[in-house]
Amino acid sequence: MTFLWYIPNTVEPGHRGDDAVAGYGTLEHSVDLARTAEEHGWEGALIGTGWGRPDTFTVATAIAARTTTFRPLAAIRPGYWQPAHFASAAATLDHLSGGRLLVNIVSGQDNLAAYGDREADSAQRYARTREFMQLVRRLWTEENVTYRGEHFQVNGSTVVPRPAGGGPRLYFGGASEAAERVSAAEADVQLFWGEPLEGIAERIDRLRKLSVDRELPPLEFGLRITTLIRDTTAEAWRDAEARVAAMGDRDDRHLDRHGPAVGQQRLLDLAARGDVLDTCLYTAPGRHGGGGAGTTWLVGTADEVALALRRYRDLGVTHFILSDTPYKEETARVGDALLKKAALSSSAG
Repeated sequence: MTFLWYIPNTVEPGHRGDDAVAGYGTLEHSVDLARTAEEHGWEGALIGTGWGRPDTFTVATAIAARTTTFRPLAAIRPGYWQPAHFASAAATLDHLSGGRLLVNIVSGQDNLAAYGDREADSAQRYARTREFMQLVRRLWTEENVTYRGEHFQVNGSTVVPRPAGGGPRLYFGGASEAAERVSAAEADVQLFWGEPLEGIAERIDRLRKLSVDRELPPLEFGLRITTLIRDTTAEAWRDAEARVAAMGDRDDRHLDRHGPAVGQQRLLDLAARGDVLDTCLYTAPGRHGGGGAGTTWLVGTADEVALALRRYRDLGVTHFILSDTPYKEETARVGDALLKKAALSSSAG
């Protein structure tokens, strides 16, 4: 099992209710969060992407240079990078960091026009993503690559240095049919948002069937979700409900300005089934502006949340990307409660 945290990639303080500390978004602030993650049992952290934020790959590179075991899961968009350029940059960072780089491929819409991208059609966007992943893998494993695709072309291209082990692992998300076909064929890890167990089980079954003829090692699965952990169940739910009550429209800016993607809409629809699903999956945040990993939360004591995560693991989920705010405080709290105790680690093997 792999456990990653989340580091906000923004210069605006108070991301998702985080403490608006001095120096927010500086290198010192980000490195402090990464070193806290190292100290409290996390393997690394996701660093998000989006136009209007600091460049994710630059942030990941700077953090990797000032940490020792921390693995940055750098989110990148195929429309923002040319595949050969990205393959070279990623291979270099992976080499310089001793093989620590992880990559999250994002195909969702962004402010395309702001950086000169024109690919807005969903089907074509995922077709382009598939070519991007195929070409990047070839550049990491072959010399003198010539590729003629609908969206990308290279001639006699070789990446130096060649990354070990075939290159960084590629995480990928998306719940549409087109997204799942890309993931089944090209991804190493399919990421899910915080859906109920039944929905995750259905998607894993479908993805396994879609990936039966893939040429890569078997597809693995991951969960990206917010966790709210307290010493008692009553305290956890009191704090969760108070936080939702205070949200109002505060976090509307985090929702996709183009309208919810298929995966996000699945989360928003959960609220109609009840505020609490399974044992401790809280859906109410989605009604008040929560977006992405902030749409559903796992709420409870460390033991209760650990049990919920083990149930996802029993379905085949082995990669977990967790978070809560204030980021630094919760990096330590959740790390100590979930990762340094035997609740999860003893059940992993």
